Amino acid sequence: MRKRSHRSRAVVAVVSAALLGVAGCDAAGGASPAPDGTRAKAKPSPTPTPAWDSSPASMAAVGDSITRGFDACSVLSDCPEVSWATGSDKAVNSLAVRLLGASGAAARSWNHAVSGSRMTDLPAQMTKAAVHKPALVTVMTGANDACRASVGAMTSVADFRASFAQALRTLRRAAPKSQVYVASVPDLKRLWSQGRGNALGKAVWKLGICPSMLGDPDAVDSAATARRDEVQGRVEAYNSALKEVCATDRLCRFDGGAVFGFDFGTRQLSPWDWFHPSRNGQARLAEIAYRGVTGRKAVT
Repeated sequence: MRKRSHRSRAVVAVVSAALLGVAGCDAAGGASPAPDGTRAKAKPSPTPTPAWDSSPASMAAVGDSITRGFDACSVLSDCPEVSWATGSDKAVNSLAVRLLGASGAAARSWNHAVSGSRMTDLPAQMTKAAVHKPALVTVMTGANDACRASVGAMTSVADFRASFAQALRTLRRAAPKSQVYVASVPDLKRLWSQGRGNALGKAVWKLGICPSMLGDPDAVDSAATARRDEVQGRVEAYNSALKEVCATDRLCRFDGGAVFGFDFGTRQLSPWDWFHPSRNGQARLAEIAYRGVTGRKAVT
């Protein structure tokens, strides 16, 4: 009986210890000592992703000549009233007009894009845009980084990426709640293929519009083909950088390559340079952006 009593007490002790161990783990929510004597760490709760506002109450635009409506109204001049982003022209029906209405766009949208600017200029533009504390900032830049005097003068992908990241940080310091919509860099090779058959367009190209891609437009030898392919590859790398950097910002949305993939035809190109968007081209860009920002079918 004594041996059986000792054996019973031993079993009770083991079972009790096991139950206490389980109870302690449950009560502590996983914070009780682990078998190796270390304390188990509770997993942190994930930070919720803020909901994207598809009806922003104000917007600012940054970028280059495309956002300034360059060559859309007259030769070699800006025409911001037809800008896809903030323009007032009824034929374009800009993103700002679609989102804010005509009166709202006039009062609560701002265009800080600069013709000829490159990605390195974007942080300064973001500084100006952030002053307004806009609900939405649109970005369209990068074509001038590839459109240089030669392929060797193109902005490196590393520098392009660093400048874009700096621009987002600049915005976040001053306007942490602003959403950012990023348009991809257009397909420059497609623009060359569309305009190369127009004598007037080629004459204007000789004034210095995108020499790396448009220089000697009739040449189709191996050297010219390799040059254009290198420019095209750089544009594709820029778009990858835009996508990757944008993905690190919880309030940034990339267009998924929509602008790059758009098939600009002759109606969408400026009749003065056969490179920049015409009024019709600006309207198409506005449609693309509207779908990207709202997820809805474009308003015609």
